[in-house]
Amino acid sequence: MSYPAAASERLLSSQARRQNALSLLFFLCAAFAFLLRFTVSPQMMNMVVDYTAQGGSFYEKLHFGTYAIFMLLPLVLFSRPFLLQGDEIGIFKALLLYSALMFALVPYLFITGRAGSSGFIIDTYLVGGAAGLLMLALNADVRRALGDVVLVMVILSAVIGTIEAVTQHRFLPYGLRELQFRPIGLSAHPLALGALCATAIGFVPLTRWRIWVRVVSIFVLLVGCAASGARAALMLAAGETLILLMFVPWPRLTPRHQRQAKAVVLLFALAGGAALVAVLFSGGLLNRFSNTIFDENFMARVTIYQVFGLVSWKDILFGMNVDDLLAIVNEKLHLPYIESAPVVIIMLFGLPIAVLFTVLIFWLVFRLLRAAPLPAWVGTMTFLLAALSNNALSSKSPEITIIVVLLLAYRNVPYRNQPKSTSSAPVASAPKLDRLG
Repeated sequence: MSYPAAASERLLSSQARRQNALSLLFFLCAAFAFLLRFTVSPQMMNMVVDYTAQGGSFYEKLHFGTYAIFMLLPLVLFSRPFLLQGDEIGIFKALLLYSALMFALVPYLFITGRAGSSGFIIDTYLVGGAAGLLMLALNADVRRALGDVVLVMVILSAVIGTIEAVTQHRFLPYGLRELQFRPIGLSAHPLALGALCATAIGFVPLTRWRIWVRVVSIFVLLVGCAASGARAALMLAAGETLILLMFVPWPRLTPRHQRQAKAVVLLFALAGGAALVAVLFSGGLLNRFSNTIFDENFMARVTIYQVFGLVSWKDILFGMNVDDLLAIVNEKLHLPYIESAPVVIIMLFGLPIAVLFTVLIFWLVFRLLRAAPLPAWVGTMTFLLAALSNNALSSKSPEITIIVVLLLAYRNVPYRNQPKSTSSAPVASAPKLDRLG
């Protein structure tokens, strides 16, 4: 081998090692930023700053994880070239447009005297766009690894929530008073725990984990969803599991053998599901189903829509301060909270802008779903239906960011042909996708 060729090879090897080190560093930083945003609840934030409490400076109204994601984004985008393949260019442009329009809402809220609500827009929606751009600036292996990290976090949250339900003791601070104990796991609210468990079930089949690990993970998530007391999420999770069982193709089986295998598994699943329901009932994890779903909590979500008759048409068309809206709800409807995303969004922005805001959210979600595998569709639809039954879309919550991360993590590799990795360190193979040709 000639000297120039050997020097060139050493240079390429040195560049590859540098890219490997950068990929590993960015993976660790992104995982830290995501977990910081997803696991540190508002109650924990309030122990340090006035995050959701009255008063305080504007900078205190943003989550530490939000700051971490925003600071990491330019570092990842501009530190080295990255490669966008196929539809990723369109998704990158869509995320830029989404982020720009979301950012434009912040000065609008300041101008209209609702500056306090701008933190909700940044913490819930704008950070989702930033997380999506951050994911696209990383290669497919790192994205998938980050998706695995998020799923493991949700599974761990389900385990913690189940332990909390059994012991009747929460591990993390929780400031709300409830008539019946409900666990929160690593989330901010019992309903958030249930919604995240139900959502994660749809993405577990897209991992490259061993089949028994995926089955156990789905079982743990189902139990965690039941333990959370989130009835709508649990019903969605049960239906979601059956849909995944019946309609997701099984590799290396002919259509005839698939039908036979699924029929047998379905019988076992129904029998096992009945036994699981009996065990959960005996353990007290399904007590909230004892009085049917049409209880006080259900009626509160229906009653809240009466607020439109208590405000003026000007308030409906142009919006109003959320604190004033909450005062009306407390005094006139005798409800402690507003657990309705449509009500909050309409009354915050005014009906015309609220419609555009909603269209933007759904447009981005379905843009990310384009060409995505069936389990991703099932998991995302479960998330949207569960989110509409609580206030995940109208409060400072990480759920939008989580769904963006999961969709970008598992959209590239077809789930029906998951090849085994030939590398013991998937992050180390990252530079092959980082270099621009």
